[in-house]
Amino acid sequence: MKSIAVFCGSSSGTNPFYVRDARELGRQMAERGITLVYGGGCIGLMGHLADSTLLAGGRVVGVIPRSLLQREVAHMGLTELIVTETMHERKAAMADRAQAFIALPGGFGTFDELFEIITWAQLGIHSRPIGLLNTAGFFTPLLAWLEQCVVEQGFIKPKQAQELLMAEDSIDSLLNRLTVFRESNFPPSGQTFPDTR
Repeated sequence: MKSIAVFCGSSSGTNPFYVRDARELGRQMAERGITLVYGGGCIGLMGHLADSTLLAGGRVVGVIPRSLLQREVAHMGLTELIVTETMHERKAAMADRAQAFIALPGGFGTFDELFEIITWAQLGIHSRPIGLLNTAGFFTPLLAWLEQCVVEQGFIKPKQAQELLMAEDSIDSLLNRLTVFRESNFPPSGQTFPDTR
């Protein structure tokens, strides 16, 4: 596993465990030699994640739309900062550079990124692993909703739901599961993820 795209909040949230786990995830990724690909911000959980990865000697690639760069929320100390013209291009660029995906706590933007990457997996656009770091039970209501309202109501088959999304409370356990996941359908060389404009 060489790179993971992490989706997370541009705010830090109210629970201090969110910041703790964002920083610990960055540290562990750096120690494992895994490049962090993320949204390029210097604030909230994004900033904590990037800073801790860099502090531990890791490589960090940020991808940010020009509109946010101009608002001065971009992290200017990254290994690489990629500026896109649109949010759609940002998501596609992040996906192109990632061998796996993790969602941390966050708001609408985090859920937008998470559900789009799950949808691309469901449609067979990629078969890269997707994980949730369930810090302090943040994603427990979402997992219950998926089970009760999506699987039980017949919109997703139970086996498919289990294969599309891994959830763990432990950073180490989640990284281990993502690392041993057998990639069977990387897009051919030069093929990119869709620009969904």
